[in-house]
Amino acid sequence: MPTAPIATPHSAVDRQALARQIADASLLRGTFTLRSGRTSSYYLDKYLFSTRPEVLSPLATLFAERIAALEARTGKPVTRLAGAELGGIPLVTAASMCTGKPCLFVRNAKKDYGTAKQLEGKLERGDRVILLEDVATTGGQALEAVKVLKDLGAEIVGVIATIDRQEGASENMAAASVAFEALFTKRDLGIAE
Repeated sequence: MPTAPIATPHSAVDRQALARQIADASLLRGTFTLRSGRTSSYYLDKYLFSTRPEVLSPLATLFAERIAALEARTGKPVTRLAGAELGGIPLVTAASMCTGKPCLFVRNAKKDYGTAKQLEGKLERGDRVILLEDVATTGGQALEAVKVLKDLGAEIVGVIATIDRQEGASENMAAASVAFEALFTKRDLGIAE
């Protein structure tokens, strides 16, 4: 049974309640192999929170706040938002609707039919782009998406993850000279291994 939204368009997001709701929906215990190849005693199933409108709506608000803060710090507008296939797509779509900024979808690989593109949406050389990520462990998928965007002429403002597992993403982004932020960390969700 769906729960009530954590925010409405005119209210502030209750971050603690949203963190609990994300953890309640997506935290799985067991033995899991992560995309990075590491083994973990827990898994955050992004699809169990990113498919729920009562979670997506307040997440979109938090993303919009972070995007506005980055624009204020840099003094330059963000032109587009991007999300990587597949987990980033609902997040970037919700944030796009909340901010009014167009979005881009980065495929894991070029498709071999139709337009054969790896990037869906319109990107102009020099567009200032923020990539939105679901769960960041080492940041590998986000860095791959950043490379695709840069190769096509985007200026990357940064990456904002929904959740940072605090297992190297921040350090790997810094090593690649990519600004990195997260809405929540595993600690915010009450996760201890």
